[in-house]
Amino acid sequence: MKYLANLFLFLLAFTCLTSCAVRKEKTLFNAPSDIVTDTIKQVYVVNDQGLGDLYYRIKVNDLLAVRNVQNKEFGVTNATSTVTTAGAVNASGSNIVSYQVDVDGSVNLPAIGRVNVLGLTRREATAKLQQIYAEKLLVDPIIELTVVNVKVTLLGEFNKQGNFLLERDNTTLIDILGEAGGISKNADPKTCKIIRGNRSNPEVIYVNLNDINSLGSKKLILQNNDIILIQPTKNAALSEKLQSFNNIVQPLLVVINLAVLIYTFTR
Repeated sequence: MKYLANLFLFLLAFTCLTSCAVRKEKTLFNAPSDIVTDTIKQVYVVNDQGLGDLYYRIKVNDLLAVRNVQNKEFGVTNATSTVTTAGAVNASGSNIVSYQVDVDGSVNLPAIGRVNVLGLTRREATAKLQQIYAEKLLVDPIIELTVVNVKVTLLGEFNKQGNFLLERDNTTLIDILGEAGGISKNADPKTCKIIRGNRSNPEVIYVNLNDINSLGSKKLILQNNDIILIQPTKNAALSEKLQSFNNIVQPLLVVINLAVLIYTFTR
């Protein structure tokens, strides 16, 4: 029994000493540079790609939702089909019709036909469509354009994980954290990480959410397909590891105690 007790204490101490490794194994997309996350003061960027992509530019296969704010019926349909012959796409359960940008960079819109929008920001495309609709169809239109498929993905210790649409330019990390309901009670605010751009050679942005000065960084303006992760605290990761360890050891101790009792009464 003394041997078993010593073994148990040894395993407990070993688990405590390996708490960093425990936390790391519980997180996704680890990188060698992650060693900086415990000492980072504000924002630290690996493989900095600059601010050239600050505003999203429309690409081939993007889905554009277009409506005239002054006319609620414009750009709205009750149809539930996914794709029409005119290139419109309707999400299930949604009244907003989206139009796909073709390989030639144009989008086929009601009444005005094909308009080239490739490479434009949402603001530039909105102004272009507003001018064309004013010339051909509508009186003083106020056009609203949304790129339906621009999104980021939240994984890890957030109160709500999954994909979140970026419905406007300059959506920040704080905006998305608000939509996700903030971080969980087990989250380590120093370990927030954004993976951006080329997946084979990504830009990685580390953010210390404890420091209010971090919020001033333009790197926290989110881009399409950003992956945002946050790790659990060391204590939370260790607690989960110990619970798993306890689930294994506890039945074993019950069996050993039972064996000792049987041995004692049969002597």
